[in-house]
Amino acid sequence: MSKLDELKIIDSTEYKTWIKELKNRYRRAQIKASVAVNAELLEYYFQLGEDIEKKSFANKYGSSFFDKLSEDLKIELQESHGFSPVNLRYAHRFYLLYNPILQQLVEDSDKKGFVDSLKNVPWGHHQRIMDKCKGDSNKAAFYVRKTIENHWSRNVLLNFLDTDLYEREGKAVTKESSREPLAISEYELSKLYPKDFKSSMPTIDEIESGIQALLENNLGADK
Repeated sequence: MSKLDELKIIDSTEYKTWIKELKNRYRRAQIKASVAVNAELLEYYFQLGEDIEKKSFANKYGSSFFDKLSEDLKIELQESHGFSPVNLRYAHRFYLLYNPILQQLVEDSDKKGFVDSLKNVPWGHHQRIMDKCKGDSNKAAFYVRKTIENHWSRNVLLNFLDTDLYEREGKAVTKESSREPLAISEYELSKLYPKDFKSSMPTIDEIESGIQALLENNLGADK
């Protein structure tokens, strides 16, 4: 094949379309990876909040406990982010907010469904929900479900949190998520990673950006 023929192939519509398809596949892989990491991160924060509550360190040592914990975690996990005193307080509140609902659910399948719904929502969304719902577990769960159903961005969620939507649509918590969990298995992720795929744990901002793109563009389902 001559150089001219090779250039014709590279310049063809079919080739250019294929390149765009490869790019889109790669972006979807990145987003799915971010979603999977977000799920693990939320589980970590929930368990961290549970530890803080059960060990009662905050009650024993006061507000300075979170500053000390933040300092020590940053020393032990220098490459990681998300351990500011503010974020650690959110982790504690995260557990306190949703654990009562988990305790009310009897069936393991119901508990798993509720936990999966929490994992489908970015951490930044959860922070805004915690701020606005002021310890009202049912109200918080309602907005988690609405976020998943309607693919709300953080700004859209904030707008609805400032309305009386919860009061108008009923103060009830459904036991099931409206969508299947978006996370994929570690094995599936390993098949998606190119050799140069970023292997270190992404930052909170990177996870947020990836999941936000998923919510807005509905890229979670295979096309």
